[in-house]
Amino acid sequence: MSRDTSASSTGRVILPAPDLDWLARHQEPILEPERAIIDPHHHLWDAPRPRYLRDDIERDLAAGHDVRATVFVECSEGYYSDGDEALRPVGETVFAEGVAAATGGRVCTGIVGYTDLRQGAAVKGVLEAHLEAGKGRFRGIRQSSVWDPDPNIRTTRRVLPAGLLLDQDLRRGFAELAPLGLSFDCWNYFHQIDDLTDLARAFPDTNIVLDHVGGVLGVGDYAGRGEQVFSEWRRAIEALAACPNVSVKLGGLGMHSCGFELDQRPRPPSSQELADLWRPWFQVCVDAFGVERAMFESNFPVDQLSCSYAVLWNAFKRLAGEGSEAEKQALFHDTAKRVYRLDMP
Repeated sequence: MSRDTSASSTGRVILPAPDLDWLARHQEPILEPERAIIDPHHHLWDAPRPRYLRDDIERDLAAGHDVRATVFVECSEGYYSDGDEALRPVGETVFAEGVAAATGGRVCTGIVGYTDLRQGAAVKGVLEAHLEAGKGRFRGIRQSSVWDPDPNIRTTRRVLPAGLLLDQDLRRGFAELAPLGLSFDCWNYFHQIDDLTDLARAFPDTNIVLDHVGGVLGVGDYAGRGEQVFSEWRRAIEALAACPNVSVKLGGLGMHSCGFELDQRPRPPSSQELADLWRPWFQVCVDAFGVERAMFESNFPVDQLSCSYAVLWNAFKRLAGEGSEAEKQALFHDTAKRVYRLDMP
């Protein structure tokens, strides 16, 4: 099979390019440079999206934080351009595994791929193909379920239906994950968290990871409604956290859809400013899930719109500043290692 290196056939959302000159206006010394980190959520992609490939992430990893492993999360890159349509996303796993091999396993230590679980039981063959292509690195599936009645709120290339996580065909496919030892990453908006809670209760033996603190929105109809959004989000997060099979990623708040407009400032925010801004959201998650089910994530290069990799992890270190050493180790390293069952390089 050949791999698709263009976006014309996939309908990708074209992301704004981060302004590297703007990001360079604020630099900081690395805090706690000896702290071991696993970055459990990043992407790699090429044009027409702003290029972020192996050399780009290696440049960020060289900034000074001790990132020992990463998890690549699906982003429609490197799909096969021919052959069985259901198997085309396996090309992305081949692409990510190639990066892992080229970096000695430090980058793409774990791989989260894509398939449409609405294929039902037939999805088992696709999952097995991902496992074979991943050469021991494939860890699970992410099927985004983001939907909002405002059509202008778009954060994925796919136009998704409302209530996807409640779809019975999807659930028949979802049932194939746990028997193969695979996890499920979920990218949804805050007002959809209750659907994920319903799914988690229906499949208590499947390891589920909520991405980006549950999809905060602060644009469109949600602009200027921060207190209302926070209240609804907090209630849903606390209900979801009652499901012991769910973990949460602490990050993603640098995305444009969150409405913080950090990229509109004359200068990039400092790590202290980011920590002060994001603390309420992160504190709710840690209080609800505990450090054993919470992990910091970069969500790069998407969050690069708002800050550099070095400043982002400094902000996380400030957010964890009052925790014990064991709590910090869980948030930065151990939770991700356990949840994604990583074999460290």
